Amino acid sequence: MQVKIVGGGLAGCEATWQLAQRGIEVTLYEMRGIESTFAHKTDGLAELVCSNSLRSDDPKVAIGLLHQEMRKLDSLIMSSADTAKVPAGSALAVDRELFSHIIEEKITNHPNINLIRERVDRIPEGNVIIATGPLTSEVFASEILRICENEDFLAFFDAISPIIYKDSINFDIAWFQSRYDKGDGKDYINCPMTQEEYYKFVDNLVEAEKVEFKEWEKNTPYFNGCLPIEVMAERGRETLRFGPMKPVGLTNPQTGSRAYAVVQLRQDNKEATLYNVVGFQTKMKYGEQQRIFKTIPGLENAEFARLGGIHRNTFINSPKVLNANLSIKNNSKLKFAGQITGVEGYVESAAIGLLSGLYMSYELNNKPAPIISKYTALGALANYITDESHAINFQPMNINFGLFPDINTKKGENKKAIQVENAMVKFNEWKSNNSI
Repeated sequence: MQVKIVGGGLAGCEATWQLAQRGIEVTLYEMRGIESTFAHKTDGLAELVCSNSLRSDDPKVAIGLLHQEMRKLDSLIMSSADTAKVPAGSALAVDRELFSHIIEEKITNHPNINLIRERVDRIPEGNVIIATGPLTSEVFASEILRICENEDFLAFFDAISPIIYKDSINFDIAWFQSRYDKGDGKDYINCPMTQEEYYKFVDNLVEAEKVEFKEWEKNTPYFNGCLPIEVMAERGRETLRFGPMKPVGLTNPQTGSRAYAVVQLRQDNKEATLYNVVGFQTKMKYGEQQRIFKTIPGLENAEFARLGGIHRNTFINSPKVLNANLSIKNNSKLKFAGQITGVEGYVESAAIGLLSGLYMSYELNNKPAPIISKYTALGALANYITDESHAINFQPMNINFGLFPDINTKKGENKKAIQVENAMVKFNEWKSNNSI
C-alpha cells in the first residue's frame, strides 16, 4: 500500500503523518527547495506564511476545541506547535522557524515516509492526496480543473502582517501586557495612541499608496477574517478601535489609564527578538508601510524584518466536487486536503489533512471511512466543505460554532458550552467505536 501526497504545507504534512503512523508508505512531494512561491520565504515544510498564531487554545471556543480533538488524534501539527510555543496570552503562537524544523525532522526521519523535492505538474496515478494549498502552480491548477471536470476555481485575497525587531521598539513608550492579563499577563507589546494620534493614523492609512491589482484580480474578494488594515480603516474611523486596535483590558503604565487605541505586537520566535504587528496585514506599498507604521508611538525607530504583503488564494468549490470522505466524486482514490478545499486558517487546513489521511488509511485496509460526527469541531468543518447545499455561495471559512448543527437549549443555558460538551461526547464515541 502506498499513497502519494502533493504539497508539503500543514495539510500535506499532517495527512502524511496520519498515514505513516498507521503503517502506510507515503511519498510526499514538495516543490520548494527546487522552486519557490512569491509568498514563501524558506523551503521548510509547513512554513507559516502569514501569522505565527494558531489562535485561541481555550477548549471552550471552537478553534480551541479543534485543537483538542486534533491532539487526541496524534496530530503532527499540534504536537509540533506545542513544542515550538511562544508566549501569546490564551492563544497558541509558535516560533515559526522552530515549528517548521520540528515537522521537517519528523517527516524526514519517519521510516514510512519518502520526501521528494520536485515540482509535480501532473496528478500521479494511484492513491493520491492533493494538498497544494492556495498558491498552487498554474500548471498543476489546470490539472485540478481537468479532474474537477472544469468546475471553476474560486479565489480570495489574503494578507501578511509586518514583523519588527524587538530591540528597535521604544520601551519608554511601549509596555508588556496581555489583554485582561491572560496567559503570563505580559505576552504582548503594547503601543498606545491618543485620540488625536489615532485619527491621524487612520487618515494616513486611507490616503496611503496601495499595491495596484492586475485586471484579472480586481473582482477577487477579501477574506473577512484577514482584511488589510487600510481596508478596515476605510470602513469607518472607529472600525480599528473595535478590531485589532481595541484598547480594552489594557492599562497604560505611563498614565494609569486606558489609551484611546492600542497597537499590539506578538512574539514571533523563541528568542523573542522578533514581534509581528497583530492584525496589521496590508497591501500598502513598502515605503508607505515604513512611513505610516513609524508614526505609531513606540515604533518611531522600528526596523522591519519583514514588511506586510498580499497574495491571491485559490480554492475549489469543494461541496460540488468532494464526497464526505474528502475524495473527488469521480475518482475514489483521489482526495483533497487543506486550504485548497476552502477552509481558512492554519489549524483548519491541518485538520482536513488529518481527516484525509485517516480516511484513506481505512479505505486502503478495505474498510469504509469512519466519517466523524458533524457535532464535533472536525466534523463540522468537514461537513461545511462537503455538504452540497453550501456550493452556491461557497466561501472560505474558519471553524466556528455556526458550522455546528443547531441544538435546542432552554432559556438561560449557555449554548456554546453545551455544544462543546456535546462535541466531546460525540468525539469520544466516534474514536472508541472506530479504534481510531
